[in-house]
Amino acid sequence: MVAESQIQEVLEELRRLRTRVPQLTGALAAGVDGLVIAQDTPGVDPDGLAALTAAALGVAVRVADATGQGGFRELLVRGERGYVATYAAGRTAVLTLLAQDRVNVGRLHLEGRRSGARVGELVDAAEAAARAARPAARTTAARTPRTPRASRTTTATEARTALEVRDATGAPTATTDARTATDS
Repeated sequence: MVAESQIQEVLEELRRLRTRVPQLTGALAAGVDGLVIAQDTPGVDPDGLAALTAAALGVAVRVADATGQGGFRELLVRGERGYVATYAAGRTAVLTLLAQDRVNVGRLHLEGRRSGARVGELVDAAEAAARAARPAARTTAARTPRTPRASRTTTATEARTALEVRDATGAPTATTDARTATDS
C-alpha cells in the first residue's frame, strides 16, 4: 500500500520525466499485480494499461528466466505509431512509458531507467513503512477482555474417576474406582 504523499511524489517524477523526454505521450507506475499507483496517461485507460503491463511483465519474466538472461529489467514494444517501454521499479512496481515513434530510444532508456529507479525507491520505502506500522498497530490496539467462565458444580457421577495404578516401570497394574464422599 502506497501512502498519498508517496503517490504525489511518484506523480511528480512522472511529470518531470515527461518534461525531460518531450516525445513521451504517457507514463504510468503500477504494481506488479496490475494496479495503478500513479499515472499521467491522457487518452489511455490507466487501469487497462496497468493490467496489460502486468500480463506482459509476466511473460517477459518467464522468457528471461527460460533463456537464462536473469531477472527482469525492461521490455520494449515498438508499434507502427510509437513505443511502449516497461522498466522494473523496485521490488513490486513497474514503470510503463508511452512514446512517439520519433523518440530517441537511447534517451528513452536512459531516462526511463533513472525514473524507474526513483519510482522504485519511493514505492519500496512506502511499503516498508506500511509493514513497519502494521505490527505497531496490532500491539497498541486495545484487547477485548475475555468473558469469565461460569463455575461448574460437580455431580456425583462426574466426581467418580477411574484410577489407574502403575508399577515402578510405568506399566498399569490395576484399576480402581474412586468415589467421592457424595456417592457413599
